[in-house]
Amino acid sequence: MPKTLEEADFLSLFLNDVPMIDLRAPVEFDQGSFANAESLPLMSDDERAAVGTCYKQEGQEAAIVLGHQLVSGDIKQTRLNAWKTFVEMHPNGVLFCFRGGLRSRTTQQWIEEYSGVDYPRVEGGYKALRRFLLESTERVVESMNFVVLSGRSGTGKTRLIKQIPHSLDLEGLANHRGSAFGNTTTPQPTQINFENNLAVALLKAEAAGFKTIVVEDESRNVGSLHVPFQLHGKMSESPMVNLLVSDEDRIEITVQEYAKDIHLDYVQQFGDIQGLQKLEEHLLDSLSKLRKRLGGERYQRMQQTMQDAIKRLDDERSYQGFASVFGELLLDYYDPMYDYQMSSKLERIVYNGSREAVLEYLLTHESIVGAS
Repeated sequence: MPKTLEEADFLSLFLNDVPMIDLRAPVEFDQGSFANAESLPLMSDDERAAVGTCYKQEGQEAAIVLGHQLVSGDIKQTRLNAWKTFVEMHPNGVLFCFRGGLRSRTTQQWIEEYSGVDYPRVEGGYKALRRFLLESTERVVESMNFVVLSGRSGTGKTRLIKQIPHSLDLEGLANHRGSAFGNTTTPQPTQINFENNLAVALLKAEAAGFKTIVVEDESRNVGSLHVPFQLHGKMSESPMVNLLVSDEDRIEITVQEYAKDIHLDYVQQFGDIQGLQKLEEHLLDSLSKLRKRLGGERYQRMQQTMQDAIKRLDDERSYQGFASVFGELLLDYYDPMYDYQMSSKLERIVYNGSREAVLEYLLTHESIVGAS
């Protein structure tokens, strides 16, 4: 009997990053899959659409016949070669389709006939794996304690998060820095991929024996993505640790992360000239998102300051021109918002301290680490 993996095996698949063949059509894969899955579809988008139409109009048997006609000859051979290569590279991997039905059973049979390998398929397919991850998120969030790392914009909270083993980097998972300037040089994942990767991170934290997880203070949205309702609800009730950093350091960190780092990423991708153009587009577009809140006159002035900083970067290869515009945004725009938001959270703060003190507290404090 062909090998199948059932729900009891799902945890091991994700904890061990087991390679997976995603047999669904490219459009399905693009909507959401798993970090350890590779798109090697049985049918193209057009082929899948044709088979689906045939199924509705003429029934399953006719659809199966059409599917075999569409995926035959050189097309079938090309796909068999791709699967064979994957199987040889990942002998411990698995394959899945949407519901673990006809597509995965057919492919499993073809692989065995072609290469002699009984490559396991996932019973219930993508749908079962996705349901397992969503249920795991709810279960782990309910069982875990959370500590929220807070601090004004520019204090380097994400840098600190990365130094804490029992942490969850939501901005990293969302590929977004969480502010109007938070877009990175690469797109955010889909909401489904964000949720799937978040679930796997929680499962790995649980498997590591952690009972408490440190997360950065985030709104419900991180860029265009939504933090799962249950997780954000738990975060909003959890104790907070407040990071205190001087304004000078905050400005320096902000220039580094929102100007220099992004500029260097663009240069690496597009070269010097286009990289600078991309940075200018990014910064001016980000600033424009604050236009209404800043007011017309103030916005125009800050827009000019930003353009002057970009010109200085082009002329002098210096990022210092960004200090004034980011400094004004931090002190006069983001800080008042932070103070207002924190006014209702003060009773949740259990510790205030410098970067070094907060890191030591989160790494060693008995109430956090002792239960791990």
